Amino acid sequence: MKRVHERKKKVDKFFLTIVLILGAVGIAMFISASLGVLAKNKETFYSVLISQLGLGLGVGFLAMYLTSKIDYKFWRKAALPIFIASILLTAAVFIPALGWSHQGAERWIRLGPVSFQPAELLKLGFVIYFAAWLSWAKSRVQNFKFGMLPLMVMLAVVAFILFNQPDTKSFILIAATGIVMLFVSGTPLRYIFGVSASAAVLLGLLVVFTPYLQERVKTFIDPSQDVRGSSYQIQQSLIALGSGGIFGRGYGQSIQKFSYLPEPQGDSIFAVLGEEFGFVGTVTIIILYLFFALRGFRIGNHAPDSFGRLLTFGIVILITTQALMHIASITGVFPLTGVPLPFVSQGGTSLAINLAAIGIVLQISKHQS
Repeated sequence: MKRVHERKKKVDKFFLTIVLILGAVGIAMFISASLGVLAKNKETFYSVLISQLGLGLGVGFLAMYLTSKIDYKFWRKAALPIFIASILLTAAVFIPALGWSHQGAERWIRLGPVSFQPAELLKLGFVIYFAAWLSWAKSRVQNFKFGMLPLMVMLAVVAFILFNQPDTKSFILIAATGIVMLFVSGTPLRYIFGVSASAAVLLGLLVVFTPYLQERVKTFIDPSQDVRGSSYQIQQSLIALGSGGIFGRGYGQSIQKFSYLPEPQGDSIFAVLGEEFGFVGTVTIIILYLFFALRGFRIGNHAPDSFGRLLTFGIVILITTQALMHIASITGVFPLTGVPLPFVSQGGTSLAINLAAIGIVLQISKHQS
C-alpha cells in the first residue's frame, strides 16, 4: 500500500518534460527573435527581456511549483470567487488610473513599472469555474438549463468586457475551450452545435461592425490584396517560412526578424522559428504540442473525479488551441489574431499564467488512477 501511495504522489514526469522542453525552446527562440528588437532599440530589448525572464519565467515557475503543491480540490471551492475576481480585474483596464493602452487596445493594467494583461487570468478563471460547474451539474448538463445556458451567460459577460478592449482572440479561445469542455462533460451534440452557432453568429456580427476585423478577414481570403498594408505581416511570415527550407538558416540567422517581421519575438515568432530551423523545426514544435495535448488528455482521463478530469481537459485544450491558432495564423490557414505561441512568444503574463495552470495539471497527475 505504501508503494502505491508513493507512486500516486509523483507528478507525471513525461508531461513535465514536454513542458520543460517547450520552455527551453521558448527561451532560445525568444532570445534569438529579440535580436531584431535589440537592433532597433536597446532599452526596449532589455525591457521585454526582463519582463519575459522575470515576470514570465521567474514568477511562472514559482507559481507552477506552488500550484503543484496545492490540492486541486481547493480550486473547486474557490472557483466562483476566482472567476468573479478575474472578471473584475479584466474590467479594471477601463479605469483611467489603472488601465494602459497600446496601439489602440486597452488590455493592460499598469502598476508602477509592471504591467500585465488580466485577460490571461480570465481564461484560467473561466476554465476553473466552468469545470466546477459542470462537475456539480453532473448528468444534468444534458439539460439546456444546466449545460448550454450557463455557458452562454458566461460567454455573454466575457464578450461584453473583451470586445470593448478589443480582445477578440481571447474570446475565441475561451469560447472554444468552453464548447469542448461541454462536449467532454457529455452534453448532447445538438446543444454543442447550438452554442457553437451562437458564438459564430456573434463573431460574424462583430466582424461586420468592426473595420479592423474586416481587414483581417479580407487579408485571410486574399493575402495578396495589400502587401504593404493589411497583408504585410502574413506576406513577411510566409517569406520567412519559405526561406527556411528543410533545415533552416541556423539558430540566430533569421533575416526577416530585422526590420521585416512585425513583433518577431511575439506575434511572428513561429515564422522566425521556421526561418531558422526550417520545415524540420516547425514540424518538431507541432509534434511537441501534440504530445502535450495527448499526455494532458491521458492525465484527465485518469483523474480521480469529474472535476479533476474537466479541469485538466480545460487547461490542456486552452493552451493547445492557442498554439494551433498562432501556428495557423502565421501559415495563413487562419486569420491573423495576434495570439502568442504558448511557452515561446513574448508575454510575461501569458507565460506565468500558463505555467501556473501546468502546476494544477501536475497536481492532478499525482492522483491518477
